[in-house]
Amino acid sequence: MIKAIIFDLDNTLTDFIKMKRLSVEAAASAMIDAGLDMKAERIMRKLFKLYDQLGWEHQTIFQKFLQEETKTIDYRILAYAINAYRRVRVGFLEPYPHVIATLQKLKEKGITLAIVSDAPKIQAWMRLSAMKIDYFFDTVVTFDDTKQKKPSPKPFEVALKKLRLPPEDCLMVGDMPERDIMGAKKMGMQTCFAKYGHRKGKKIVKADYELNDILDLLKIVK
Repeated sequence: MIKAIIFDLDNTLTDFIKMKRLSVEAAASAMIDAGLDMKAERIMRKLFKLYDQLGWEHQTIFQKFLQEETKTIDYRILAYAINAYRRVRVGFLEPYPHVIATLQKLKEKGITLAIVSDAPKIQAWMRLSAMKIDYFFDTVVTFDDTKQKKPSPKPFEVALKKLRLPPEDCLMVGDMPERDIMGAKKMGMQTCFAKYGHRKGKKIVKADYELNDILDLLKIVK
């Protein structure tokens, strides 16, 4: 019997990749407006390359970009980039369709809800609060709690300890089979692949369930 559902955050509850792309696009345009002599496509290509190298939560990505591309940091251009990025990020950050309705129904069924995210603690809480869904979750485990990312067992172990439930009573929902599903399966948890948020890569491990829409969870938890 499923007593708790543990959600990944990015690309499971919110379209993080789309938000990131739109925010970076706005930052690139702002840098050009501020005087950077470079094509927007090249700026975005370089920024995403840096994100892949340094991590998608890297906090000084624009400084790193300007240093590598211009050998100096023009703080006027940097300010334009950061302001544009933040403005779009905050404006776009919202849950996928049916997320709030689904979470509400699950709570009404008496299901305990939790988050296990690879994001830093402050970033995870900022996203949850910006979407106004933070109050649904009794437990939130982030990278800062274990300093390890999924599929490491540590984040799942911390979540289970906080929930005070055995793994077989918990369902993990995530968009990355190689992280969310594999890590949860190793712990003995039930698993659910958020197919709607999956972007790339092979499904190297099969989940117990698949979701085309988060609303489908209500068919699993009856």
